[in-house]
Amino acid sequence: MRTIRIFVDCPLQAGLEVILPEQAAAHAVRVLRLKAGDALTLFNGDGCDYPARLIAASPREVRTRIEAVNAAANESPLRIVLAQALARGEKMDWIVQKATELGVAAIIPLITERSEVRLDAARAGKRAAHWRAVAIAACEQSGRSVLPAIAEPASLETWAASPDRADRTLRLALLPDGGVRPRALGGVPESVVLVAGPEGGFGERDLSGLRGAGFRGLALGPRILRTETAGIVAIAALQALYGDL
Repeated sequence: MRTIRIFVDCPLQAGLEVILPEQAAAHAVRVLRLKAGDALTLFNGDGCDYPARLIAASPREVRTRIEAVNAAANESPLRIVLAQALARGEKMDWIVQKATELGVAAIIPLITERSEVRLDAARAGKRAAHWRAVAIAACEQSGRSVLPAIAEPASLETWAASPDRADRTLRLALLPDGGVRPRALGGVPESVVLVAGPEGGFGERDLSGLRGAGFRGLALGPRILRTETAGIVAIAALQALYGDL
């Protein structure tokens, strides 16, 4: 039987009564047809699941009581950060959704030299909030209890100048002519920072910045993949090699 999981943005503990937010409440009552006495699981992104039960379910209020706290054990041992060039339309939503399902720790939207999508500060903040909602829905579906961090869009040039410098971090940029394939990487990294370019590919300034920051070119085979495909394929390959697939 499928477990119904609902995200709530508040501290949780056993015995606590929680009134579901309006949108989640409407989904629970109108779409899922839950009623008083039904079981569900709450989570808030802290790495735990909170089995709960509905104690009131009406159009005006949906109230739950948390019955237990269970530490989740389904996070990947490999920390993957996806730095993804902004993609048009629903492609970016799809990337965020699938990357979340595959267990990434963070997603950094990048504005690159050839990016077709440009966002001002106000729109960038709104898009980041929207992508967080997409990630929350993906966590609800996939069973994750840790939300990936979703950054506001940043220029690749600025971001590459100060990447994650942790020891044993593997820095990879997806390039059709990259010098290495996933299975030839060798070693077991503690974390990976993976950069996926835009629909038109990286520009020379992008490539110079990535090289200066120590990124290696990674190729995914003889076929050129679309921007919404490449990063997801690379994440799956890395999870199979070093993570939990």
